[in-house]
Amino acid sequence: MFSETARLNNIITEGAKTRLTDKQFLEYEIAKWKRSPRRKDMIEGAKYYQGEHKILKRKRTAIGRDGKLQEIENLPNNKIIDNQYSKIVDQKVNYLLGKPLTLNSENKQYEDILGQIFSRRFQRLLKNICEDSLNGGIGWLYVYYDETGALSFKKFEPYEILPFWKDAEHTVLDCAVRLYEVDAYEGNVEKIIEKVEVYDMEGVRRFELQNNTLVPDMDAPLSPHLVVIDEDGKETGYNWGKIPLIPFKYNTNELPLIKRVKSLQDGINEILSDFQNNMQEDSRNTILVIKNYDGTDLGDFRRNLTTYGAVKVKTVDGADGAVDTLTIDVNADNYKAILELMKKALIENARGYDVAELRSAGSPNEMNIKSIFNDIDLDANGMETEYQAAFEDLLWFINQHLANNGKGDFENEKVNIIFNRDTVVNESQVIADCKSSIGILSNETIISQHPWVTDVKEELKKVKQEKEEAQAEADLYSNAFNQNNSTEGGAVNET
Repeated sequence: MFSETARLNNIITEGAKTRLTDKQFLEYEIAKWKRSPRRKDMIEGAKYYQGEHKILKRKRTAIGRDGKLQEIENLPNNKIIDNQYSKIVDQKVNYLLGKPLTLNSENKQYEDILGQIFSRRFQRLLKNICEDSLNGGIGWLYVYYDETGALSFKKFEPYEILPFWKDAEHTVLDCAVRLYEVDAYEGNVEKIIEKVEVYDMEGVRRFELQNNTLVPDMDAPLSPHLVVIDEDGKETGYNWGKIPLIPFKYNTNELPLIKRVKSLQDGINEILSDFQNNMQEDSRNTILVIKNYDGTDLGDFRRNLTTYGAVKVKTVDGADGAVDTLTIDVNADNYKAILELMKKALIENARGYDVAELRSAGSPNEMNIKSIFNDIDLDANGMETEYQAAFEDLLWFINQHLANNGKGDFENEKVNIIFNRDTVVNESQVIADCKSSIGILSNETIISQHPWVTDVKEELKKVKQEKEEAQAEADLYSNAFNQNNSTEGGAVNET
């Protein structure tokens, strides 16, 4: 079930080596995975994208009588979130996959079949997986057949999948464990059940995790990767020759984006929240200096001040009573400067681009645009390399599906999957470059670079159709002209 590499990771007990069973090995690895920093980063990335930031748990504290920090509830405690992290994730996803993929193969039949499989629905799924790979360092695509027998795909959350690799480079899966939660009822009481699915070459094994112990699922303890039902209703199980899980990595080390920018994102939230707190502090909740207060209990003093907005003082031994406040002037420029530095640092560390820089550039030329997009372009290059490898794995499953369903053997066919990046360009300059390339490059290459084109194949069809219609109209006019000349010529001869 596991490769020898995975088996060598078994626990070594005191004094002697003890071989664990596969079940014990899984239980140990799952328990370790649940509390691992890597999984924590994956969950944190997903939460930060959705706006669940550290600032939401912040409390205002002060040193109490025992010298320890105590929560102070009567101070402003704003929790402002400026989700720059989510903005960067969306930026990267749409930069790489904002436009539909382009397929290019010498075998047009194969290209058309892939075009139907990689539909708009699939490309929407691919964008969601790209979001997962940024938030979790790796996204997972599961290949399966739905109830109608159609080849289908769905994504698994990154923090649900514990992979076991055959190689140190993490390119070939030995098996994978999926750990996820489902809501259930025990009588009238709702509870959460932890489900475990183990994907290996023998099929899918299903368990429930109870007190860190794997209990086989009695309804379906083991099932094949896919089931075929013949005309007589007989079910036959089959397994793919590979694990039907495909990793889409953000980078080689599978590190999530949140690792680069979490401290900066937290700093931005804290600066905005602190500024709001300082602006809201007034005479009813700031530090007061009391002179000749006509009372004894300071708690009563603060409560009366809050209730009535006034305070009673007296003159003692010729000294007038007064209430002064100790305040700190809030310099908004200081907050603004720090905030701008943090936002710029976050963009640079996340390898994104600053939209404000584009706006301030007026009408930038191509060199200015390339300079602004340099960081995100380099990051997209790395992502595309990982995604191209993932598509190779995906095409293996698709080719197996096509061969088994009698649609042809395309195992040795080559296809180029082109990522049309959604970048800002100087349209006038690009169009001029396209015009100057006519006669040097093919029409398909020129059209693919035109900023107004979203579907190259469809545009080529339209161009071809327009040429055929123009030629047909020219032929019709030419024939009519020739017939007219022939008629006139006959009349002249007769005369």
